[in-house]
Amino acid sequence: MPNTSILISNVTLFTDPDTPLKENQWLLCKDELIHSSGSMESMPEIPDTTLIEGTGKLLMPGLINAHNHCAMTLFRGLADDLELGEWLNDHIFPAEAAHVNPEMVYWCTKLAAAEMILSGTTTVADGYFYEDQAARALLESGMRAIPAQGIVDFPAPGVVDPKTNIDTVNIFLTDWKDRDDRITPGVFAHSPYTCSPKTLQSAKALATEHQVPFFIHIAESRDEMGNIMDPQGTSPIRHLAALDLLDKNTVLIHGIWLDEDDRKIIQQSGAGVVVCPQSHFKLASGIAATSTMDTMGIPIGLGTDGSASNNGLDLFREMDTLAKSQKLRTLDATAMPARKALAAATVNNARILGLTDVGRIKPGYKADITLLNLAEPHLQPFYSADSLVYSGNGADIETVIINGTIVLKERKFLSFDLNECMTEVRNLATVLGSL
Repeated sequence: MPNTSILISNVTLFTDPDTPLKENQWLLCKDELIHSSGSMESMPEIPDTTLIEGTGKLLMPGLINAHNHCAMTLFRGLADDLELGEWLNDHIFPAEAAHVNPEMVYWCTKLAAAEMILSGTTTVADGYFYEDQAARALLESGMRAIPAQGIVDFPAPGVVDPKTNIDTVNIFLTDWKDRDDRITPGVFAHSPYTCSPKTLQSAKALATEHQVPFFIHIAESRDEMGNIMDPQGTSPIRHLAALDLLDKNTVLIHGIWLDEDDRKIIQQSGAGVVVCPQSHFKLASGIAATSTMDTMGIPIGLGTDGSASNNGLDLFREMDTLAKSQKLRTLDATAMPARKALAAATVNNARILGLTDVGRIKPGYKADITLLNLAEPHLQPFYSADSLVYSGNGADIETVIINGTIVLKERKFLSFDLNECMTEVRNLATVLGSL
């Protein structure tokens, strides 16, 4: 159960990317919600309250990771320095076929949760197989999550017969839809080159029926169009549009290889685009035109992708890379300001994922909060929140509150046993490394 109330004092408050910092503030959480805040002169005295001293700390919204394959922590460093097709087809898919099972997904997802919480992420959108185990691990870790069951048109972990892939997702959605306030299940159709048009339409229909997000990898590589099953259009986006898959509940992952017409289609549909710049760089996939799409009003979100292609889950790294990649792409230092990158990891991601009460510090919003230590050499002096993007990193996070519950205090987990988790993952890695 969450604490009845938590009172944080003497803190610098960063509420959202459009609001200036406020110093010498207090903030009160009651149950799972942010209740109120103000200057220290007006701080209330509340009995039976958990007190947190915030001197020298920045209080900010928990970050939101809009795309991850959490269980792939097991494959971190397994197949580095390869192009996307070879990395996926010759290494990742075979490793998944041999080693992905319920135990692996549970423990490796919990390890990902630890890494994310330690770096200030409080919400994650995950997409993988045996997603019921991922949901269980994320729930136990204390995180807020949108776990989405993966769909492909070939035998996959937990779905030996691809003819049952839609039924498997339906069971998952039914089991998890109303189980806990922190878990919103979703549908993850891997891509148009692993899913037929019929499968894609069935998956989207299921997401619409259950009113949950529909995720899909799209336009990640230059050669993707040539691999699409039974193309219905002349680009990956036009393929999705022809199948009537694009709307405000569709989350497009990557969106690197888009032309002007593709971007206009996305703009008109209301769909959001989630980019994973570190992964894009590592796999040499390209640089998404995020500043262009942002100017068009297309919602731009941020994710890490899985640990096998990143190799870390620190959204501070992603924000920095997002901003700088657009400056380099356009040769314009103003193309992607730091505040835009902060928005991508907070308010934009909340909008894209359909979460109406997270992503900012505001009364009535969920108490998903991080406290960051400003007394670090690389954060001095701290003129503005821009320093979070260009100077900050996940190691600066000290305390994390999710849904009104303290899950990390002074970088110590209160929600689960991290040593047990790492031991279990190391044991799984020993088996993988011996083959």
